[in-house]
Formats: sequence, structure tokens, C-alpha cells
Amino acid sequence: MIYLQLFWAFFQVGLFSFGGGYAAVPLIQSRIVEANGWMEMEQFADLITIAEMTPGPIAVNCATFVGQQMAGLPGAVVCTLGCVAPSLLIVLLLSWLYMRFRNLRTVQGTLAGLRPAVVALIASAGLSLLVLAVFRSPLSEIVVSDFRVVEAVIFVVCLVLLRKYKLNPVVVIFGSGIVGTIVYLII
Repeated sequence: MIYLQLFWAFFQVGLFSFGGGYAAVPLIQSRIVEANGWMEMEQFADLITIAEMTPGPIAVNCATFVGQQMAGLPGAVVCTLGCVAPSLLIVLLLSWLYMRFRNLRTVQGTLAGLRPAVVALIASAGLSLLVLAVFRSPLSEIVVSDFRVVEAVIFVVCLVLLRKYKLNPVVVIFGSGIVGTIVYLII
């Protein structure tokens, strides 16, 4: 029964996550943390961090890690297949439709209309993770006294390094992990 639940949860993620991996993060959160209670929000934040650092698409990495945690290797395979199956089917159908109708104005308008929604999904996921990192609680439960200065400073420094100095994101990720480890070993 758990395999069917895992497959269905990640099939939904794969089916409804338009716009790439980061757009899938809120959907994964709703299926894993809120709907099924398979993880706490703090564990989910760790999952996203690990999935981001691991090569491959973030949604597939999340599916694999959740499946492994819930049901071992078979669970990892089931979750991964559940996550990629809708995309495979949708891409096959859309590529056929696009090649057939790509010059229609309606198709061009639809694609232009989807862009703002994708940006909103990505911003929502980013804001949720930022609030969780800085306040250690979900957006709806922020307590100002829980503000964590170390995480906020690391975030600002990383943002500056990425935006102003155009550093490689991999270097920034590993560097922030090293700095965080050193700071928390000292404190």
C-alpha cells in the first residue's frame, strides 16, 4: 500500500509541477509534509538542501530520497518512476501537438501567459525556504524572537556573491556549508 501512496504522491508532483524543479518544491512540500505527514518541515528543508547539492533534477532527487526513507530501495524506484512518468507522457503529447500547431497565435499566447505563474511558484518556494532557514518555522508561524542571525548573514553574503560577483553556485553552496559548520562548531 505504501508503494501505491508513494507513486501517487510523486505522480501528482510530476503531473502538476510546471516550470522546472524549483516550481515543484511547493507541490512536494504539500504532498510530503502537509498531506501525508511523511516528514516534518525541518526535515523537508534538509531534503531540499541535499536534493539541490546532488546532481540531477531537484524533484527527482527529492522523490528518490523520500522513497528511500519511506520504503528503502523499492520505494526510491517507485517514487522516481512516479515523478518522471507524467513528464514523459506530457512531453511526448506536447511535442506532437506543438509541432502540429506551433504557428497558432493561441499557442504563443498561452506560453506567454504561463511565464508569470512559473515565476510566482519559484518565488513562493524560495520565500518558504528562506523563512524556514532564518526563523526555523513555516511562513504562517513566524515568531520574530526566533530570528537566527547566522543564517540571515549567510543568506545575504551568498546572495551578494551570486548576484554581484557572479560566483559559481556550487562554490557558494559548499562555501556556505563550510562557513555554517565552522560557525556552529565555535558557537
